[in-house]
This record gives sequence, C-alpha cells and structure tokens, in this order.
Amino acid sequence: MEQLRLKAMAKVNLGLDVVRKREDGYHEVKMIMQTLYLYDQLFLKKSRKPGIRLYTNLPFIPANENNLVYKAVKMIIDEFQIEEGIEIELKKHIPVAAGMAGGSSDAASALYGMNRMFRLGLSKKQLMERGVNIGADVPYCIMRGTALSEGIGELLTPLSPFPSCYILIAKPGINISTKYVYENLDMNAIIIHPDIEGMAKAIEEGDLKKIACKMENVLETVTAKEYKVIEEIKEEMKKWGALNAIMSGSGPTVFGLFNEIQKAKKAYSYLKAGHLARHVYLTTPFNILK
Repeated sequence: MEQLRLKAMAKVNLGLDVVRKREDGYHEVKMIMQTLYLYDQLFLKKSRKPGIRLYTNLPFIPANENNLVYKAVKMIIDEFQIEEGIEIELKKHIPVAAGMAGGSSDAASALYGMNRMFRLGLSKKQLMERGVNIGADVPYCIMRGTALSEGIGELLTPLSPFPSCYILIAKPGINISTKYVYENLDMNAIIIHPDIEGMAKAIEEGDLKKIACKMENVLETVTAKEYKVIEEIKEEMKKWGALNAIMSGSGPTVFGLFNEIQKAKKAYSYLKAGHLARHVYLTTPFNILK
C-alpha cells in the first residue's frame, strides 16, 4: 500500500467530571465521550526519501515534531525501523484548541494509517497502548464511538451506541489551552458533580431526554467563568429547542442536543448569522456497530 486517505473524527464530552488531582500533577477524570461526523482529513504517502514531511492547510499549525501527527508517525518509524519516508497532508476542519480532540484524533488516524500502510499487524489495543504516550485522548480517538473514560483518559469502557439525534456545534472566536484550564481548576469550586453512571444507563436505554438532563461539565467552572460567551451560546441553543447544551472538554466549544431537525436547523442558522460563534456545524453522532 503506497498511499492512504483517512478521516480523523472529532468528539464531544457528554459528561465530564474531575475526580481528583494526583501527586504527579495529572487529574483523574470520569467522562463519557462521543464521536461525531465532523472530521479532519489525512493523506499518507510513502516516499523513497527518508524522513517525515508534513503539510497542513492552516499556516499556524506546526508541521514539525510539535505536531501530534508528526510525533505519532515518528514513534512508529523509530519502533519498527522503517526506512522509507512519509509525506503527510493534513486538512483541518475540526476547530483548533476547541475541546474536541482534533489533534488527538489526527494522531490516532496517523497511528492507524502507519499500521495499515506498513502491515505492522498491531491490534487496536496495541495501537491504543502506544497512543497514550502521545496524548490522553488518543486511545479513545483510536477506539471511537460512545465510551466511558476514566483515569487520565486512558481507561476506556465501550458503551451502547448513542441514540439518533442532531448535534449543533458552536465555537466562539477564542482558543483555550487544556493545560491552563486544569491548572486553574479549583476542586473546591465544583459544587455539582455529573451523574456519569446515570448517563451511561440512559444511553443504554436510548433515552435522549434523560441523557440531556444529565449533561454537565465541571471544567465550565474555569472556562465559562472567564468567557461569558460560552453561557450565551448555551442559552441561545436551549432557546431554539436544544434539549440541553454544555461546553465540550476544556472548551470553548459548546454543543447542543436536538431531537428535531427543524429546530436544529433554525438554531444553526441563527448562530451562523450571529456574532457569538466563529465556527458552527450541524452534525450527528458516529456510532461503532456492535
């Protein structure tokens, strides 16, 4: 196989709780993740010239070892002593620094692509074990679908497929560092902890309204407190018919769940025409067939 085209899909956090801060500085989390039909595109091509050459469609995206795709490819090249070179074209569509695991999903697709292109025979579990060395969200982005995530994000339990619905995504024109959010998280300021077990049960029952009622993200205590536009977008989505709306990950992206396409389209049109969000997408859940 000389070349390969891949889709690196975005995710949202349906519920996100921070359990504790460890002595090593990492935070233990408990959250439910969901893959979306919103994706970046990767084009991998073998080259006779050794080394990694990475090209992106956004000038501010690093095209060197600071890019997670580059790190993923280099990890595989070094481990398996691959002598051929690799050219990678990365087309970004997932908003950057948005709490949607765009970079992690790109890295996950790169690991998958290298495994397939060079016929390395690594299982999904083996790819996930390597992925956690690149980033906590990478193992989930390899697995995809609906999943309970624990530990620092690397302990994953597949859940029942998410019920059919429409998901409205809106990212305001600000970027947030995940590191900054966790460094400024005050565990004592978290008054409401999400009912993650209850949400998992609601997903198993396929009850969209019950799922929506249990959507909470404790990281809003940092990001939404600093940027009022997050609450404004949430309120607008609910005003236009969202069952609920919360921030995804460390933010600043907001997403809302809709059970009616017409309401979702009206909310999309309003936010697209307004000043609150720079990027607006209307999509659906991506489920892994069981």
